[in-house]
Parts: sequence; structure tokens; C-alpha cells
Amino acid sequence: MEIFKYMETYDYEQMVICQDKQSGLKAIICIHDTTLGPALGGTRMWTYETEDAAIEDALRLARGMTYKNAAAGLNLGGGKTVIIGDPKKDKNEEMFRAFGRYIQGLNGRYITAEDVGTTVEDMDLIYQETPFVTGVSPAFGSSGNPSPVTAYGVYRGMKAAAMEAFGTDSLEGKVIAVQGVGHVAYTLCKHLHEEGASLIVTDINKEAVQRAVEDFGAKAVEIDEIYSVDCDIFAPCALGAIINDDTIPQIKAKVIAGAANNQLKETRHGDAIHEMGIVYAPDYVINAGGVINVADELNGYNRDRAMKKVETIYDNIASVIEISKRDNIPTYLAADRLAEERIERMRKSRSQFLLNERHILSNRSR
Repeated sequence: MEIFKYMETYDYEQMVICQDKQSGLKAIICIHDTTLGPALGGTRMWTYETEDAAIEDALRLARGMTYKNAAAGLNLGGGKTVIIGDPKKDKNEEMFRAFGRYIQGLNGRYITAEDVGTTVEDMDLIYQETPFVTGVSPAFGSSGNPSPVTAYGVYRGMKAAAMEAFGTDSLEGKVIAVQGVGHVAYTLCKHLHEEGASLIVTDINKEAVQRAVEDFGAKAVEIDEIYSVDCDIFAPCALGAIINDDTIPQIKAKVIAGAANNQLKETRHGDAIHEMGIVYAPDYVINAGGVINVADELNGYNRDRAMKKVETIYDNIASVIEISKRDNIPTYLAADRLAEERIERMRKSRSQFLLNERHILSNRSR
């Protein structure tokens, strides 16, 4: 992989390669963009087949966080870390303490959090070495389990998408097909049920399905049936890449809005559902409740303040839809444009500020 060429193409700022022989730490910290503020993004631990694969994942994920944080209205840039190793057997205290020292060395340019393969306990170890970590135990001032907050953000974003599709953001009487009934989706179902929506659910975990049936009167269907059911809204809350050549012809919903990451298998599938007139709420905008929540920890966590910010996901989805209509582009592209326009405004503002400062200093020196 031609790292510098890739970084130049997508305008990355920094990559830090970290190793600690004693603990076995092999980590890659990638900072994509800090125009809006310090880079925030989680630490992923995974058994990558090659070092190039790990580097590529870190780069891809860091850039994704820039867009997610910008679209969420946070004053934070995007970054990510990957640790090469098996999270089930390669972890030790020394590893995360050493990693914490590397983060501390960046002096606040990068703030980490939990991700795939890492836990609250791992974040607590990092916290022993640096304050630049979120998602630690509540005893250290954390916001706790992010699932309910993520679910509330998805609920708010779904209402905004419904407003565009149906002319009202009320979900009362709407039939909503929810794919996956894990922690986030269960809480989402609770919000939907309380508003009077009818639920259709599926999950590989039969106990989770039964719980939704008993608690919310949901109708259960088989895994492959969820795409073709008669519904108003389809909420993918499990796997990624589920909007694809096989599933698109089956979808009857007028809205796709769910918590799952990377819902489009390919960008052309976003084009396809746009042409069908389906209102798609881009995943990284609608599921940003979790990152909004942990970002509030940086100011001394206040749940009411965090939830107020999560409510603005409604406005963010509405803005994406407005850009989609303004520029006649699919919403997945409109989401990128929302993020890019915000970053560019800040970049211009900072450039103007520096020009003004130089002008003042120049006049003083005369």
C-alpha cells in the first residue's frame, strides 16, 4: 500500500505506529482531520491478516469518523485506532497502559473510545495513563451504556425521514419492520411501540425476538422474510451491506432508517433506492447518538445536555434531505456534502482569522 499517496488523496493529517515489545502492543493511530477540533474515534482490536490490512482499516475508519462527527454537529475531528491482535487472548494490562501513554503523547490531538474488540475495562486501563479517553466506567465520570442513547437518536432521525415520506413525523399507526432486536433495537422498539407503531421483527436470537413479541406485541418473521414484508419503514439494526441487489427488489417500505452501520453494500445501491423514491436516512448520521453521548464526557458528562444534542439528529436528517433535494443527489451523498460543507466553512473561517491576525501584526511592526 502506498501510504503517503493514499493519505494525500484523502487529505489525512497523521498516522502514528505504536509498538511495545513487552506487552505485545502493535497499534496504528490514524488522524484524518482536526479542522473542527480534536480527532475522536474508537480503538478497534482485530486479528488482521496483514499489517497492510490493519493500516487500511485504520485509514478508512478514521475518515468515516470525520464525516460522522461533522454531520453530528460536534466540534470534533475524525480519528481511529486499530490494535493488531486477538481480543479474546492477546489482551493484558500492560498493553492498554502502554497504548494510553502513546495517546498522551499526542497531547489531546486524538481522543479514543470503545470499539469492536475493546471494552469499558480496556478504556479504564487507558485512563490510568491519559485523560484523552471516553467510555470509561461510570465511576470515572462516564456516560455508561450508550445503547439507549443511540436508539433515541435513531428514533428521532426516523421521525425526520417519516416527515419527508408521509408529510407527518408521527409514527402512530405506521408499520415498522425492524431487522435485529439487540440492545439498541430493543430500546428503539420501545420508543416506537409507545408512539403507537406496529412492529415486525426478526433476529437470529430467538429469545430477543420473543421478548419483543411479548413486550411490544410485535409480529415475528423469519430472517429472510423481513425485506419483503408490507411495511411503511424498514429499520436495519443488525448487519451491514443489507441494501443490495438481492434485497432492494423486495423492499416495499417508503423509508429506510435504522441503527446498522454500512447499510449500503455499494454506493450504487444508494443510487438505486433514491431512484425508487425511498427516503434513506444515512447510517452514520442517524446512528450518531452514541458518539454524541460520549463526546459530552469531554465537558463533564451531563445526561440532559447530551440528550438535547441527540435530539438534533432529527434536524441533521432533515438537513441531509434538504441537500438531497437542493442538489438532486441521493441522501448518502447529501450526508457527505453536509459534513464537507461544515468542515469547509470552519476551514475558511480559520484561514480568514489567521489572515486578520497577520494583518494586525504587520501593522504593529511598522
